[in-house]
Amino acid sequence: MIRSSIAVALAAVMLGSGAAYAGYNKATSASAEAPTIVEMAMQKDSFETLVAALKAADLVETLSGEGPFTVFAPTDEAFAALPEGTLEKLLQPENKDTLVKILTYHVVPGKVLSSAITPGEATTVQGSPIELAVEGETVKVNQAQVIAADVEGSNGVIHVIDQVILPPDVTL
Repeated sequence: MIRSSIAVALAAVMLGSGAAYAGYNKATSASAEAPTIVEMAMQKDSFETLVAALKAADLVETLSGEGPFTVFAPTDEAFAALPEGTLEKLLQPENKDTLVKILTYHVVPGKVLSSAITPGEATTVQGSPIELAVEGETVKVNQAQVIAADVEGSNGVIHVIDQVILPPDVTL
């Protein structure tokens, strides 16, 4: 039920255009030839933890689907900054529901490029809002800073962030 709800929610909105992130091959169009956002994450060493979490939460297939999706993707360093033992605990099967909540809190329905981000709230696939702030060239999601924007794939866009963000009803 969770995955079907996510799939329905993720197919909702579509927006904008934007710039590239050095270190990734930006797709000039969201063609079927471009990798999906999951495939892009799997190709980068900085997302090994995110990919492991997506697999543990059974979200790989969903986020490899048609989309479009906007993923605020924490780096391995962001996951490493969680309290000691937290990640290992979250990856255990008995904590899958919490992991799904956390990961889907990083996803907004639609393809929202940085040029279309405006200050305010955006509702995540998890259901809780995130707070977006724009100060010049800097974009923040809650307290996390976007460190690379507009990494486009065939089914959405990744904005790389420097922290794991948590829904209001999850404490670690």
